[in-house]
Amino acid sequence: MKLILGSASPRRLEILKQANIVPVKIIPADIDEEPKAGELPIKYCERITLEKVNAISGGADEIILTADTTVSVGRRIMGKPKDPDEAIKFLKLLSGRRHKVITAIAVKNAQEIRKKSVISSVKFKNLSSHDIDYYISSGEWKGKAGGYAIQGLGSEFIPWISGSYSGVVGLPVAQTISLLKSLGWTP
Repeated sequence: MKLILGSASPRRLEILKQANIVPVKIIPADIDEEPKAGELPIKYCERITLEKVNAISGGADEIILTADTTVSVGRRIMGKPKDPDEAIKFLKLLSGRRHKVITAIAVKNAQEIRKKSVISSVKFKNLSSHDIDYYISSGEWKGKAGGYAIQGLGSEFIPWISGSYSGVVGLPVAQTISLLKSLGWTP
């Protein structure tokens, strides 16, 4: 079975490569990722992932893999900040608190779709205004759910996580490989 990655995320591709999984094609899904009014973070993340996998067509010998990562504080969905001001708001909200990082994954072959959600808890230290200003000026917040990268400079802000590190980055490896194998994929 050939693997198609339905994501434009360089982090997801890098995670797959680290696990010695190389997709034959990368086809990002073009969908509206706007949350619905009152939508809970896990439901939002799962809906977006399913919409992505359903938006991509594959052949009889192909498996499509999609994922979505959402950061949430309570019921608030924190996607990718649109600008530095929103990134600052996100970091201030995360400062000194625990939050959830939800990564939903879906795989599809010609017959069926299988999905899984992985929820991790992440603790942020109290951030000073200098911490926030420095991080914003680094530009690392761009394109990252919640406005930070645990695998980069943002790691300084995180004293602990409970769950899947690779899930916080954007693709939980163990669960992804398990789903792929369940549809007949072999390394």
